[in-house]
Amino acid sequence: MAVAVYTEPRMRNLFSFTGSKEPDAAGRKPVHIAVIMDGNGRWAKKRGLPRLAGHRAGSESVRRMLTYCRDAGIRYLTLYAFSTENWSRPKDEVSGLMHLLEGFIKEHESDLLEKQVRLRVIGRRHDLPEKLQTEIARLEKETEAFDRQLLVALSYSGRAELTDAVRRIAERICDGSLRPGEIDETTISANLYAPDVPDPDLIIRTSGEMRISNFLLWECAYSEFYVTPVLWPDFQEQDFLAALDAYAARDRRFGGVKA
Repeated sequence: MAVAVYTEPRMRNLFSFTGSKEPDAAGRKPVHIAVIMDGNGRWAKKRGLPRLAGHRAGSESVRRMLTYCRDAGIRYLTLYAFSTENWSRPKDEVSGLMHLLEGFIKEHESDLLEKQVRLRVIGRRHDLPEKLQTEIARLEKETEAFDRQLLVALSYSGRAELTDAVRRIAERICDGSLRPGEIDETTISANLYAPDVPDPDLIIRTSGEMRISNFLLWECAYSEFYVTPVLWPDFQEQDFLAALDAYAARDRRFGGVKA
């Protein structure tokens, strides 16, 4: 697991980021980017604003990120929006976040449809407010035919995902459709929240924190990491291009040795 930290983003836009939906043959362009969107609260505190104002500003960064990924030809984008641990935050903040998420879905519905982006929510969605669940299910249905995908992790944690996968596997053992000796990595991957989505090539974390925060624990085994001190509401195109630039310079061997 490689981690790079850049305090000053480089501005070079690599020739390989052409906007094509197809994977880059030279492996310089990630197919799947995942983002730990950190720093909303600190952004608001620096300005003397309530934390929810930081989350609102962060939602604008989400809108921009969708445009950046579209222009760069990134096929999958996963955003860590709300963890299972976040339920322990103050009730007013949690309630405000749920309303913000519902509003975001309504505001960006036409944009997702116009740009042909499929919305998928991963996590323990049954924990979410019923109205939000309904809105999510409706938009997932409307966009399910599209190839490019936006995955939003809500009430999500990597440990919860693995726990739920183990439960599903255990049910198959109990009903006799699977034997313990048949369990392998493919079995586990097939029981994750989005088994058809490739593992993230690049994980971006904003705000400079050097931790994974219980995110995609199984899927990140060979992801490249890019950590920037930029707070999520301040994340701009030059920061995105700097992450792509850093990724393109990596030598991904997946535990092997190149000839």
